[in-house]
Amino acid sequence: MHTRSRRSLTRLPALLGVLALLALMFGTGAAAAQTESDKTYVIATDVTFAPFEFQNEQGDFVGIDMDLLKAIAADQGFKYTVKPLGFNAAVQALQSRQVDGVIAGMSITDERKLVFDFSDPYFDSGVQMAVAKSNDDIESYEDLRGKRVAVKTGTEGAMFADSIKGKYGFTTVTFDDSASMYDDVKTGNSVAVFDDYPVLLYGIAQGNGLKAVGEKEAGNSYGFAVSKGQNAELLTKFNAGLANTRASGQYDEILDTYLGEGAQQAQGGNTFFSLLKDSFPLLMKGLWLTIVLTVVSLAIALVLGLVFGFFRVSTSRILRGIGVTYVDIFRGTPLLVQAFFIYFGIPAALDFQMPAMTAGIITLSLNAGAYITEIIRGGIQSVDKGQMEAARSLGMGYLPAMRKVVLPQAVRTMMPSFVNQAVITLKDTSILSVIGIAELTQTGKIIIARNFESFNMWLIVGIFYFVIIMALTKLSDRLEKRINA
Repeated sequence: MHTRSRRSLTRLPALLGVLALLALMFGTGAAAAQTESDKTYVIATDVTFAPFEFQNEQGDFVGIDMDLLKAIAADQGFKYTVKPLGFNAAVQALQSRQVDGVIAGMSITDERKLVFDFSDPYFDSGVQMAVAKSNDDIESYEDLRGKRVAVKTGTEGAMFADSIKGKYGFTTVTFDDSASMYDDVKTGNSVAVFDDYPVLLYGIAQGNGLKAVGEKEAGNSYGFAVSKGQNAELLTKFNAGLANTRASGQYDEILDTYLGEGAQQAQGGNTFFSLLKDSFPLLMKGLWLTIVLTVVSLAIALVLGLVFGFFRVSTSRILRGIGVTYVDIFRGTPLLVQAFFIYFGIPAALDFQMPAMTAGIITLSLNAGAYITEIIRGGIQSVDKGQMEAARSLGMGYLPAMRKVVLPQAVRTMMPSFVNQAVITLKDTSILSVIGIAELTQTGKIIIARNFESFNMWLIVGIFYFVIIMALTKLSDRLEKRINA
């Protein structure tokens, strides 16, 4: 017994080495690809900040920022790829050097100048307050006393609201996207919203259910950002291209496209079925990505679960300790924190780039693997100890006895729990939207940012999840019956 434990222990470094090699192949391979293409910059942006950046019905990212970046790149002759992350994730990606720059309606402030280098201002913004169309009680800041106001993280509206809430006695609640912020006001949970005025007025014209109240407040200017002391060449190109587009009149044409007369046409008239028809191709892409993430992560998690599950029932105290540590870490921390740590923290600490898809799979695999470890441990321990003793008395080794006698009986006990974990992992893919993976939930958010059809869109997304989860459940029921037959 002691000899087998030592042999198992010697396999551990090899296993961990393989896992580390896989992570390095995914991560550093992408980093090498980036270095080989010095002229291709990765630019992060928001996904729900119309009219500056949003996704049109063809799935292309458009808006003032996107069109301006395209014009500047053409003028200066550099290549770039856009990484739609959401504002918070975009800023963190820039800090961890996962991207080369950020253009996302980012206000130039003294605090941000300590961390980032900014381009020349490309848009002078401001702040506007709005309330629900049916609300005639809120006419000034004084009417907000004792009430709740919605803001979006990182916007000028949020900064302005924080600066006056003490004076006018209201509280704020923060959202990561504009559509959710507007919905909070429409449902009456908040009485008002402060937002960057062009974004708010564009949303009102598109039918977000709000109306502007009071005068516009002066605000900061928007700028293109790079990490402090990094990508000076890119910043120089952006400034030169911005000056050229202003001089040629192309800059004004871009603004008129989204802010000029006739630009803000309310879509309206979106029924459930017309919205489903228009959004179906994008939703299917999001669903496919959700399924890929789930299947690949579960396959890796099953391997991890088997390895650490055996560790948990091992006679070796060291192996049991390793198994307990792994389970406690990944069951004891939120999946969101794990995603941020793996995608932003580790690459920043080790100075390499990791694709979001790789980080998502690693996160889901490690998290699901911890739960599958406990499922396997429980399943093995549910088999009567006499089964193992009988097999060993017949001369079978520990691993053959486990594989041929114990595990076949344990699988019957574990099957319902495996199915439950598969469903949980499928739903957990939605959390990966925070690192810019456009799975099904993130796709729904992006579509809502364009048309503000929250109820119908979330109903459609919910139906997609329901259909795939029910299909998975029915399939597992049939497998379970065949196993128990």
